[in-house]
Amino acid sequence: MSLNEGDPSARTAPVRTALVIGGGLAGPVAAMALRQAGIEAAVYEAYDSTADGAGGGMTIAPNGQNALDAIGAGDLVRAIGTPVTAMGLRSWTGKHLARFAPPSRFPCQQFVWRADLYRALYDEAARRSVPVHHGKRLTGVTDTASGVTAHFADGTRADADVLIGADGIRSTVRSLIDPAAPRPNHAGLVCFGARLDDCALPSTQGVMYLCFGKRAFFGYQVFDDSSAVWFANLPHRLPMTVAEARAIGAGEWTRTLRAAFADDRIPALEMIGATAADQLLITGPMENMPSVPTWTRGRMTLIGDAAHAASSSSGQGASIAFESAVELARCLRDLPYDEAFTAYERLRRPRVERIIQLGARTNSNKSAGPVGRVLRDLMLPLVMKMADPSQKSAWQYEYGIEWGERVG
Repeated sequence: MSLNEGDPSARTAPVRTALVIGGGLAGPVAAMALRQAGIEAAVYEAYDSTADGAGGGMTIAPNGQNALDAIGAGDLVRAIGTPVTAMGLRSWTGKHLARFAPPSRFPCQQFVWRADLYRALYDEAARRSVPVHHGKRLTGVTDTASGVTAHFADGTRADADVLIGADGIRSTVRSLIDPAAPRPNHAGLVCFGARLDDCALPSTQGVMYLCFGKRAFFGYQVFDDSSAVWFANLPHRLPMTVAEARAIGAGEWTRTLRAAFADDRIPALEMIGATAADQLLITGPMENMPSVPTWTRGRMTLIGDAAHAASSSSGQGASIAFESAVELARCLRDLPYDEAFTAYERLRRPRVERIIQLGARTNSNKSAGPVGRVLRDLMLPLVMKMADPSQKSAWQYEYGIEWGERVG
């Protein structure tokens, strides 16, 4: 990558075009937000095909819905989602530990399958005439006073005023911005899940239960139409890749999961037992991303997991990615690119790093040993009674983006 930022007039010129690297969830949202800001944007995705059918489930928090509402896309989530009215915490004995939900002034969280959300965003981007180019694996960038050029493995290139890395936790753009950037760390957990079309258990009436099992963590929700979702986080000390986890096979992992939950008085065994081998989602290792010290260099910056990968335990990964995508577009609309990048990081870094720290703390609770498990189950109800968890977490949900306000 070459840098030549000697022309002050180039830095103060308005941003008119943008390249978005990564076509997952944050990339299309960023491109739609940029187009709403009057900036021509195109998405470049490394894989040759779409990601239909890939991934497990997630919740989109009220703040994530608010971010999408700012660009007129919030109804996409509500159309495919199922409301989660509260989270209920239980111990391995089935004992109620706590229950919390966003304060009533906020909309419900929405449970969505990643594949459904991906397709909804992809189709909406197409409807808004956002170009999405597949088979474009980024290999290098030329960054000059007049613009930025992306170079792809197929020999093609693309030019624009700025380049935005939305290419995930193993971001190529991040390594181009800072070759010494940190890499994700294994969080000590391997993750699984499944969708059950017909569950024999009664509806949980909008509550998603999070259960601290004796040997592993289990979450589930049974919906009113008898379908259900479950997910499990299994302690696994040694790092492994997704490919290595999947190579072990659904049959072996099912046996391991059944053994892990054998003593627990929660519905784990019933739900795992109702899951066919070809229904088991082996989503692989849970990873923590250390703080990324450098988000921006020259005409390049980062959003989403490339900049601030929150553990799935936070329940905020996609939501804060949507926030950053929309906030960055707003900054680029109102300011020259270098000032816009500075304003964007000032708006986003303190918030996302606080959320990431909370998610990492939850991961440590999930993998607690025997003594830690007893202390957690004794102390958690007391802590929850002393501090209303709904109000304590309100700061996460109340983040709103005032699209009409100018960034100064």
